[in-house]
Amino acid sequence: MAKAAQKTIKEPARETKVCYEADVVVVGGGPGGHSAAIAAARNGAKTVLLERYGHLGGMSTGGIVIQIPHMSDGSNVKIIDGLCTEWLERLDKIEDGTLRPRNQDIGSSDPKLVKKWSRFMGNIINGKIKHTAWVNPEILKCVLNDMVEESKIKLYLHSWGTQTLVEDGKVKGVVFESKSGRQAVLGQVIIDGTGDGDLLPSAGADFDAYLEPKSRSSALALVFRLGNCDYQGLCEFKEKQPDKFKELVDELAKAAGTRLLPLPSPRNDVLWVNNWIYDLNCMNVEDLTTLEVEMRKMMRKGHAFLKKNFPTFENSYILDTASQTGTRGARRLVGEYVITKEDLTTSKKFDDTVAVIPRMGPPPMAGGKEEDAKHVYIPYRALVPKKVEGLLVAGRSFSSDYFANNMANLIPHCIAMGQAAGTGAALAVKKGVSARKVDVKTLQKTLKSQGVYLE
Repeated sequence: MAKAAQKTIKEPARETKVCYEADVVVVGGGPGGHSAAIAAARNGAKTVLLERYGHLGGMSTGGIVIQIPHMSDGSNVKIIDGLCTEWLERLDKIEDGTLRPRNQDIGSSDPKLVKKWSRFMGNIINGKIKHTAWVNPEILKCVLNDMVEESKIKLYLHSWGTQTLVEDGKVKGVVFESKSGRQAVLGQVIIDGTGDGDLLPSAGADFDAYLEPKSRSSALALVFRLGNCDYQGLCEFKEKQPDKFKELVDELAKAAGTRLLPLPSPRNDVLWVNNWIYDLNCMNVEDLTTLEVEMRKMMRKGHAFLKKNFPTFENSYILDTASQTGTRGARRLVGEYVITKEDLTTSKKFDDTVAVIPRMGPPPMAGGKEEDAKHVYIPYRALVPKKVEGLLVAGRSFSSDYFANNMANLIPHCIAMGQAAGTGAALAVKKGVSARKVDVKTLQKTLKSQGVYLE
């Protein structure tokens, strides 16, 4: 039977007010977009930042994904540095802003320190302390606002970038919707920092939206936090009765209808609970609706089980749920270079590397061993569309195959790529060249001067 034709309507032509003009326009204020805007502005570009929510930080704040992981490789070197370190150093100055190893302890194998940090997932690798931090999402929102104001960036919150403006194959600006109506901002370089590659279709940029079922990036989440807990007490129960703990974790998953993972925060009495549902797509509004409704049911069932059966949860309560859906994968740019699974597992280096990322662990999925690959290298070409001018990406929509993206799209990775994209955009404006024609050696030198580690 032939599929029924989709019913459509024809919208009338209309004029859209241009409310702002800048050198660099960044859409999306998450880890990648925020870092791109900060880097562009600090390198001399007049910058505007559009964010659809009422806060900055994306998954790290609104998504309550408050672990900033895998910033070192087991050595004493902070591989992901630059703006990522600045986030944490600013949070360090605020009570309960962050929880992380001291800089001098990174890479240490001191038994007491290793025992302490082994209770925090991602803080130990091969018996050594790894640079992984845990942040307060509400305080981080404030810190990110401070950085934007100090950098004199024009900020529009509650503003959803919906469409690019393209002329003769070059992206010239972005249309956004808000309570003020439909408006446009114009710029010389536009950066898609949405994470989901929302600007790519209207820009005419090629992209890949394949999601492999049952993998990390194909699962959606709605993270929530619990108050009046005792994380250290939970760890003691796990260490003293590991079999009982595992049994309860399995029963918790059955009771809730999904796997729930209580994780620490900078406060011992507040935990955040990671979760996921497969077979939903973050580019489908019906799937997004399903997640919000179903996960809240699962949250209540899971919390009831925790209160009744887990030590230290007896007097806990639901503190909040994430204001942003937990998304891990969506559209990926087809850029001048597509990073592949082989590139990751062999630590392929590039002449135009602009970010270096420690692997999360050995590549057993590729049949490799721990020593087979140490770092992941991101070339500038993976941020540049293959055929569209005036556009860059910042964050997890970088040009990559599914496997590579699944392994290199975490929060600090996106910060590093955002800093590279914003710096590249500013240099393009300064030199009066296309973003794809930026001198890579100058870009690398500039990034290094900003504390970015490029070996």
